[in-house]
Amino acid sequence: MNAIILSTSSAQRSTASSKAFTATLPRPKRPCRLPVHQRPAQRRIISLLIPSPANLTSHVLHATGSDAVEVDIEEDTMERMEKTMEATRRSFGTVRTGRANPAALDRVMVDYYGAPTPLRQLAGISAPEASLLVVQPYDTSAIAVIEKAIMQSDLGLTPNNNGRLIRLQIPALTSDRRKEMTKIVAKLAEEGKVAIRNVRRDSMKAIEKREKESAIGEDERKDLEDAVQELTNEYVASIDALAKSKNEELTTV
Repeated sequence: MNAIILSTSSAQRSTASSKAFTATLPRPKRPCRLPVHQRPAQRRIISLLIPSPANLTSHVLHATGSDAVEVDIEEDTMERMEKTMEATRRSFGTVRTGRANPAALDRVMVDYYGAPTPLRQLAGISAPEASLLVVQPYDTSAIAVIEKAIMQSDLGLTPNNNGRLIRLQIPALTSDRRKEMTKIVAKLAEEGKVAIRNVRRDSMKAIEKREKESAIGEDERKDLEDAVQELTNEYVASIDALAKSKNEELTTV
């Protein structure tokens, strides 16, 4: 009996000692996970419902049914933000400075046979001199409506129509006009940043949806959210930099 008691006590001490030793061991660290954008070989392809085929773009990788497609959310986010960035850059180009720039006429819409049509589709535009724009209509019968559209725009330019082409002399910007232009730049920049944030919102909703459907885990969700937020910050900063550059161009006499 005594031997049995001693054996049991010894076993208990051994078990307690083992537990104490185990408790003192350092826990293994969680493996380091690189951010999504640094793991190109581990692309997570996840499902995202898109309402209609009209919304499908080049980022579609695989379709299952009429409205279910698999897309890489991070690549989709980057593609949409890049398009927004390009649109904002073009908008800045339409803001007139003291130098002739054909892009200044990009926003001019012409009432061509009852349909609003971009001026660039109706005429060639060039800047032969630093302070002169020349508009050469492809159809000379449209020169009157082109002239009217330019006069009604917010460019503050007076067309000189000789029946074959239109010359636009670019006057130096006054102090008041420069202030007006900087306000337009600020408005365009804010519109661009709002569009970037809308892309972010859509991507975050898509990520949340896929986690609820168990298509991705918590770690993948956090990685994707971090990547989308990083892209958002980068593109917003780029728009701010473009706006600053445009304002410097406007304020340079």
